[in-house]
Amino acid sequence: MQSKLEELDLNLLKLLRVVVETRNTSQASKILGISQTSVSRGMAKLRETFGDQLFIRKAHGVEPSELAEKLAEAAENMLKPFSEVLEAYQTFDPVEFEGNVSIAVEHSLLETFGPGLYRALSQALPNALIRLVYWKEDSLHHMFDRQLDYVIHYTLLPLPQDIYVHHLSEIAVSLVARKDHPVLSKSTQWEDIHHLPLVKLVAEAMKSKHDPFDELYVNKGYDPKICLVTHSVPIVVEKLLNSDAIKFSSSYLLSHSDELECYPLPPIPRDLRKFSVSGSYLQSKRGYPINQFLHQTLQNFFNSIVQPVTR
Repeated sequence: MQSKLEELDLNLLKLLRVVVETRNTSQASKILGISQTSVSRGMAKLRETFGDQLFIRKAHGVEPSELAEKLAEAAENMLKPFSEVLEAYQTFDPVEFEGNVSIAVEHSLLETFGPGLYRALSQALPNALIRLVYWKEDSLHHMFDRQLDYVIHYTLLPLPQDIYVHHLSEIAVSLVARKDHPVLSKSTQWEDIHHLPLVKLVAEAMKSKHDPFDELYVNKGYDPKICLVTHSVPIVVEKLLNSDAIKFSSSYLLSHSDELECYPLPPIPRDLRKFSVSGSYLQSKRGYPINQFLHQTLQNFFNSIVQPVTR
């Protein structure tokens, strides 16, 4: 039985369902648009697979057995997802789409690009219910439960092979502090800046034992003077504006205040001079129209962004 099931043509399940509904092979052939001979051959194949008592011949048609009715119900449940996928491919229209779109974004990226991301998504999917949320520890679980359609994160975030990852953008890093900073306006060499207080913005999806910039300080024989660790960009800005604190960050932080300025980096490894941003979704959804559309929409958004010029 198992080997026969593996060889079973899906069209036969459709035939089985229609014959059970109509109880007439001639009517089934008209509905399916196939010849009576093809119906007879299909019925013979079904009897060969499931047994001779699948249907009982009557004077004006056939009577399905209990097994046939249960198989028809199972076939309906099995074929429905195929039909839904095919229909989605054939009928997807982003302007008319009224479904839910859930996107999790790494905290600092959402704080920085959130308004622009929302504008791009709402213009591309004007009738969709859009959910833009922070990436959290349970977000990966939500991806596998198909509660999340897409994730925007730092490329260094380790993800399972079940998740497709594609590059969105590279963001240059600089030193950010208040304008006319008493030290940075004169020098950004390590020997001149190592004593300055450091501000850290927490990257929830990138928790690790070692911060690469902290390690940089230590490797050079300095002790990083961390004065603030927070999830909040406004708090970061407040601290930078009202102290001599500095932050290794992108120049996008300047969009939060005209009183901030970017200064040149001290000598640091090349891999710390910029960081990469990626988008991800389930490998099993790579062919879905909505995921392909999100991919293109978000890629276009990041391509359109011009990073502020540093000093």
